Amino acid sequence: MEFKKIVVVGGGILGSQIAYQTAYKGFDVTVWLRSEGSIDRAKPKFARWHEIYLHDLEAVKPLIGTESRLYPRGLIDDFKSLTTEKIDQLKAQADRAYESLHFELDMAKAMADADLVIESLSEDPKAKIAFYQQMAPVLPEKTIVVTNTSTLLPSMFAEYTGRPEKYLALHFANEIWKNNTAEVMGHPGTDQKYYDEIVAFAQQIGMIPLKLKKEQPGYILNSLLVPFLNAAQALLANEVADPETIDLTWVLATGAPAGPFRILDIVGLDTAYNIVIMDPAAKDPDSTKGKIARLLKNYIDAGKKGAAFGEGFYKYK
Repeated sequence: MEFKKIVVVGGGILGSQIAYQTAYKGFDVTVWLRSEGSIDRAKPKFARWHEIYLHDLEAVKPLIGTESRLYPRGLIDDFKSLTTEKIDQLKAQADRAYESLHFELDMAKAMADADLVIESLSEDPKAKIAFYQQMAPVLPEKTIVVTNTSTLLPSMFAEYTGRPEKYLALHFANEIWKNNTAEVMGHPGTDQKYYDEIVAFAQQIGMIPLKLKKEQPGYILNSLLVPFLNAAQALLANEVADPETIDLTWVLATGAPAGPFRILDIVGLDTAYNIVIMDPAAKDPDSTKGKIARLLKNYIDAGKKGAAFGEGFYKYK
């Protein structure tokens, strides 16, 4: 199938990035949201991505003709043949993407003639199931549905979509215009034809598809990343060290560009909180998981939800 109309469900940190990146690559993108308030909260995120795309593209100009690998890989397909004129064309492309986005509250209108729906709701199984049950009756027969869930398995939700053979997971890393990975993971009932079409779509929007052979909670990336972030949060929750010291330790000892709390700010503390409370141990306030949940909740309640909100464990301009 040649994808044309893409619907992104959810305007959170990753949902908004996925929608904007997809529009940047020339697709007709509609963002379905639940309320006018959701639209009002989502629009500043899209404005932020627009500014970042323009800034990061302009910052590539001094790198032209070098062997640098520091360019935003999701925005530039062919760095070797890049010119300043092409960068200006890409900036104009980013402008068109920002102006072309559609926001819709009516689900039937949003889903009409959709080739692909990308669900990027919070990590709440009940909410996802309710959404799929509401969406299934209004979807065109042709539509493929993917979930961007970070930790849950597509087999948990396949039957509720009404098209299990056309349902699978497509997981993006944060800051997708730079960290351009797309993990593709089916469930036992996914038809290989649709799996392959999603792999091709990932390439079309500037991602490097990473093909998983079987279901794995957390895919590849989060199977590695979540235990690392949990260990850092445990150090803080148990008052072993502060975020700055923990980050400094990791950066100095490994040469990594960022420590775990910088990463948590990028991921968003809402997401981190939703992941930790899925562990039954988090119900015990005296357990390490319980302490982590309380710590994150305190930051969230104070409005310190991460980099996209101006402050998390660190302050951002």
